[in-house]
Parts: sequence; structure tokens; C-alpha cells
Amino acid sequence: QVQLVESGGGLVQPGGSLRLSCAASGSIFSINAMGWYRQAPGKQRELVAVITSVGSTNYADSVKGRFTISRDNAKNTVYLEMNSLNSEDTAVYYCYVQYRIDWRSAHFGSWGQGTQVTVSS
Repeated sequence: QVQLVESGGGLVQPGGSLRLSCAASGSIFSINAMGWYRQAPGKQRELVAVITSVGSTNYADSVKGRFTISRDNAKNTVYLEMNSLNSEDTAVYYCYVQYRIDWRSAHFGSWGQGTQVTVSS
């Protein structure tokens, strides 16, 4: 069982910044990819950013140059630094972690509970 605890969401004015965190704990042997997704009202969940175990990153076109994903492997934590926020960034943000429970296991995935980000004046 793996638990993901997210924090850092909230209300911010357009042009502002927020930093999201997601800490993984539980039966983890190793973590492969870590990522952030978001879901706005009436829309499908979409990938925002992902980072691999070796630090390679990929971003949605809509956030390139504004968001930065990073991870602290010692803490099993992934971060999302969000700058120049606008109303279209308003959504529930979910972290996702791909992990193994031992050296022979397949990869499993786990989702965070979601944290609301609202960009409004």
C-alpha cells in the first residue's frame, strides 16, 4: 500500500505562483516516474508534467516555460513549481507515482487525493 499526500494548492491571483508537493510513503522499493495531472470542471484529466527516475522531464505545451517539475528521491517527493498562473490553470491537481514494491515486481501506480488550484482575481 502506497500513500500520496499532496499539499500546496490554494487561491492565487493571475500572474501569481504556487508550489505543489506530493510525498509518497508505504511499501516502496523504488520509484520510476512521478507526475502531475489536472482536471478542470467538465474536462478530462490531462497530463501536466512528468519526471523520470533519472530526471528527464516532459511538459504539456500549455505549461511549458511556466511550470517546473522536480523531485527529491531521498524524500520520495515530487514538486510542481507553477508561475505566471492564469485562469486556465484552475483545476484539481493530482500527483501520480509509478513504483515497484520489490526488485522483481511489476510497476504499480498510485494517485494522490488531489489539491485544488484556483486562479482568480
